[in-house]
Amino acid sequence: MKTYWRLLGFAKPIEKYAIPYFFCTLLYAFFNVCTFTLIMPIVNSLFSPDGALQAVTEMPVFSIRHLTDYISALLSYLLYRLFGSDYDIMDVLIMLACVVVTASLLSNLFRYLAQRIIENMRVRTLCRLRDRVYEHVLSMNLGFFSNERKGDIMARITSDVQVVQFCITNTLQVVFRDPFLILFYVVAMLAISVQLSLFSVIYLPVVALLIGTIVKRLRRSAKEVQESFGELTSVLDESLSGMKVIKGYNAETFFGRRFNDINRKFSDISRRIAYRQQLASPMSEFLGIAAAAGLLIFGGILVTGGKLDAGGFLTYLAIFTQITRPMRSFTDAFATINQGIAAGDRVLRLLDTETSVRNAPDAVQLDHFRERIEFRDVRFAYEEREVICGISFTVEKGQTVALVGPSGGGKSTISDLIPRFYDVTAGEIRIDGRDIRQYDLHSLRERMGIVAQDTVLFNDTIENNIRLGNSEATREEVMDAARIANAEQFIAETPYGLETNIGDRGAKLSGGQRQRLSIARAVLKNPEILILDEATSALDTESEKLVQEALNTLLEGRTSIVIAHRLSTIRNADKIIVIEQGRITEEGTHTELISRKGTYAKLIEMQQLS
Repeated sequence: MKTYWRLLGFAKPIEKYAIPYFFCTLLYAFFNVCTFTLIMPIVNSLFSPDGALQAVTEMPVFSIRHLTDYISALLSYLLYRLFGSDYDIMDVLIMLACVVVTASLLSNLFRYLAQRIIENMRVRTLCRLRDRVYEHVLSMNLGFFSNERKGDIMARITSDVQVVQFCITNTLQVVFRDPFLILFYVVAMLAISVQLSLFSVIYLPVVALLIGTIVKRLRRSAKEVQESFGELTSVLDESLSGMKVIKGYNAETFFGRRFNDINRKFSDISRRIAYRQQLASPMSEFLGIAAAAGLLIFGGILVTGGKLDAGGFLTYLAIFTQITRPMRSFTDAFATINQGIAAGDRVLRLLDTETSVRNAPDAVQLDHFRERIEFRDVRFAYEEREVICGISFTVEKGQTVALVGPSGGGKSTISDLIPRFYDVTAGEIRIDGRDIRQYDLHSLRERMGIVAQDTVLFNDTIENNIRLGNSEATREEVMDAARIANAEQFIAETPYGLETNIGDRGAKLSGGQRQRLSIARAVLKNPEILILDEATSALDTESEKLVQEALNTLLEGRTSIVIAHRLSTIRNADKIIVIEQGRITEEGTHTELISRKGTYAKLIEMQQLS
């Protein structure tokens, strides 16, 4: 129930929907039952016209125990008020037809209004829940995405949220609509015949028990199908993202077999659920007809014995066939709620996943970078594996500091700690004398620009990809940034210039072109602190030259931290720091480190030989 109440919180203010829904469903149930109870006077008028023509001159007194007599008397009184005592059987039938049509119109009108209220609640809840989950996912640190499958996250935001929203909206159905219908039907049935109702009391729980058994089995399968859907989405996402690798290694058969296995599992579970869902309706219909046959025999005895008139018996049969519908709907709604709670539990677990990177309650704004960045005995570990082991160094404003060393030494991790993609596990990183965890995250990252080896571009236009650095920039400023990044020429050669769509992850561009757009994005942002992580390592010679020229322009007068495998690109750095196995082993300028003949000198020698 804790999960259920938390999910219900996304529908707040629920009274905005519950109160009007209450009145609409109450009136819907009332007029729906009225439509069926009017069968009695219609049948009695046709088979006993003399009784229908007897005028009633005074308003009859309502009696639930003599409901059939009361309805007949009320209609006769209305006829008397309209026509006096001079009316015939056609007047009676025309009036009954008008009343039936009016009752049906009002019943369906209030049913429609109730459904509109539910739809408003459903859409609002779905929108709010998806927004909340997506915003939380965006706030997670990068380590979360390394451990979780993207397909599972996508399944939580899409299919699971879809199930949850029906759980919430079906709450009002369970609380109001179906109970009202059942209550009004039961009252009408008791008023018509207590003897027949006793028979129904024995039968209806049997129907509910059988349907409930099917629903219980459906609930177990629903969890399996959601988990299987997450696997399916993961494989699909991986396949589409790595299509070039799949084709390059002739791995279509392997991935096809993998997808087929998961798809077959998903399909088998879905089929079992469909079989059980499809069984509920035929079973209910069969049980309803079997019970109606029993009622027909028992009711026939009551009618022939003079204990029930024909109109009352036919009305009772009509209502009895209808009462199984809200009972089944009531049971199905409970099943949906239970499935929604199971799906909601997975969604809430995602929402409850803590991120180590968050704003402190007293976070301050970093309005301007003024002095230096300081690493003070910084340590960091991925789960149990320590990656950074107590490093300390300083980057003064305007300096370019290069981090070099063997792969896997922790250089990229250091660059990820500065914008707080992760938080240090020990020690601290300071900017202008204050721990960066005390700064507002947005203002901290606003001061920084990042150009990485793995350029992230989006399926949008060239202009919009560059604008990610500054959404308020003018077209001229975007073009200036492209010019500085040496991207102007290739942009001019595209079919629509800045309006050209670059495809999924920039697939329509070369590696060098993608990298230059990434640099243009950083130029447009005009950051005070620049982080370059292997920005040229994956490029050919010509592209590297163009990108390096763009980077040199970008680095001018800026505080920069540069990670590079190609050491020729960082010779002029103010400080070079050698990182090995998470520790600083050397520090100095290019000339100083060459003279020491240590790790840096060996790396330079190896690259010259190659």
